Amino acid sequence: MKEWKDDKALIKLIKEELYTAVVGDIMDKMGYTHQFLPPQIRPLRNDMLVVGRAMPVLEADVYDNLESHGANPLLKRSFGLMLEALDDLKENEVYICSGSSPNYALWGELMSARAMQCKAAGAVVNGYSRDTKGILALDFPCFSYGPYAQDQAPRGKVIDYRVPIEVGGVVVNDGDMLVGDIDGVCVVPQKIEEEVFTRALEKARGERIVLRKIQEGMRARDAFDKFGIM
Repeated sequence: MKEWKDDKALIKLIKEELYTAVVGDIMDKMGYTHQFLPPQIRPLRNDMLVVGRAMPVLEADVYDNLESHGANPLLKRSFGLMLEALDDLKENEVYICSGSSPNYALWGELMSARAMQCKAAGAVVNGYSRDTKGILALDFPCFSYGPYAQDQAPRGKVIDYRVPIEVGGVVVNDGDMLVGDIDGVCVVPQKIEEEVFTRALEKARGERIVLRKIQEGMRARDAFDKFGIM
């Protein structure tokens, strides 16, 4: 029986008791062995946490499309559909963007400010972020390759959102749960989340018991044999 009644309660439990390592361990045991995003995607500040529903955003590289005569009118719009995607963020959702080459910033301070107005949970981008001082001042959870000021405006456009995307070989669907901390970002598919988080809570609580026993002098082998945790 699950311990939470809604997303708000689940997110609170995750933030208070869980971390990416234990969530990833449970998914490994369930056969979902490739659910961590690439290790280059890091929090802008080590203590940042992100927990929320994925709102996937698909980005594509462009070259001087405002001046070209291509067939797709969308590509003649500044940022493509980025502003629409940003405005569509809902409470406790995470803007997660991929699809382009990692040569420019996919997130910044003004985007963070708008996301906060939407009560979004954070941003995770498969590329760089910029306006780092501004994002840190806002205390908005941002996970990226790190700071790099080169702008996406002449280099990339959002071509769709709320569609499945791939980030480093990990498929992210609209509504999947994202959990991110200093050790990385993992994707929990919505269809298995109840089992994952139920088992993760049990394991995390068991790990705290094992930690206490080891600190009291228990041998590692004895601890593993008794609790099955290490």
